[in-house]
Amino acid sequence: MEINLISDTITKPTHEMLQFMFNAEVGDDVYKQDPTVIELEDTIAQIFGMEAGLFFPSGTMANQTAIKLHTNPGEQIIADKYAHVYLYEGGGASFNSGVSFSLLDGDRGMITAEQVAGAINDPEFYHNPLTSLVCVENTTNKGGGACYELDELKKIKEVCVANNLKYHLDGARIWNALIAKKQDPKAFGQLFDTISVCLSKGLGAPIGSVLLGDKATIHRALRIRKILGGGMRQVGYLAAAGLYALDNNISRLAEDHRRAKELASILNTKEWVAKVEPVETNILIFTLAPNYSEKVLIEKLKQKNISISSMGQGKLRMVTHLDYREVMHTYVLETLSKM
Repeated sequence: MEINLISDTITKPTHEMLQFMFNAEVGDDVYKQDPTVIELEDTIAQIFGMEAGLFFPSGTMANQTAIKLHTNPGEQIIADKYAHVYLYEGGGASFNSGVSFSLLDGDRGMITAEQVAGAINDPEFYHNPLTSLVCVENTTNKGGGACYELDELKKIKEVCVANNLKYHLDGARIWNALIAKKQDPKAFGQLFDTISVCLSKGLGAPIGSVLLGDKATIHRALRIRKILGGGMRQVGYLAAAGLYALDNNISRLAEDHRRAKELASILNTKEWVAKVEPVETNILIFTLAPNYSEKVLIEKLKQKNISISSMGQGKLRMVTHLDYREVMHTYVLETLSKM
């Protein structure tokens, strides 16, 4: 029994999801003639109370399209230092859009309105890059699955409005936040100019993200997606997986969150663990005590058929997901207890 806790991106479609994909009605989505893609885009837009959506092959492409929509070359984005758009998208913001970052030292990947206000460059002082966009990530990836409070996101929105800044949400794991905090997705739709949501993490689809915005913005996004090579043909087979996931895999995210918290409880009892970051959703980050080797721990777990990932500097990560079943969870808890 191989147990992979490296990421929630490693899930495979269930038999039921595959059957649903197999039966999808498709067309040529480059011509906007794929009915299943259109249904997925419209469905997610309605969930968040936004006007339109556009299907992308990856969350990175959706985020990079949003950055391109909201900025001009030479301008600057405000984001947390752990932000996925900064750390894990291959330098795409500079490559695709010619922009730089003002990075904030947030709390577990979350920034405050006060920090944002303090990072905005004077638009009349032309020696500095013009601040044009604020990006937040919810839940935070490197921040350990932390979730924003809506009140703070509203305060950041007020700062954006007062300073004529655009506001983008990297919602790769927004579904986890919605379940964990019992929040209304429409509350997010009211705040952000654009939102990217992912289908291939907690929801277990094999591929795909959707970028949300108003109709005019998403119409512009269609051209940028084309330029980035994201136009696809009979992609309704993949969009069908997203529709199936929306109907079947959202409420069960609570199980992933429970299991992550139970893993954290065990790790908190171990002398070889220095710190376990607070666990809100399905991501668990912990730090080893001095003189303990992350390579040794990873290898010991591999010998027990358990895979986890290193984040460097003594930090390790476990991510619970759809394919991490209760029988596996019991085994991992027992293994950690005995180590």
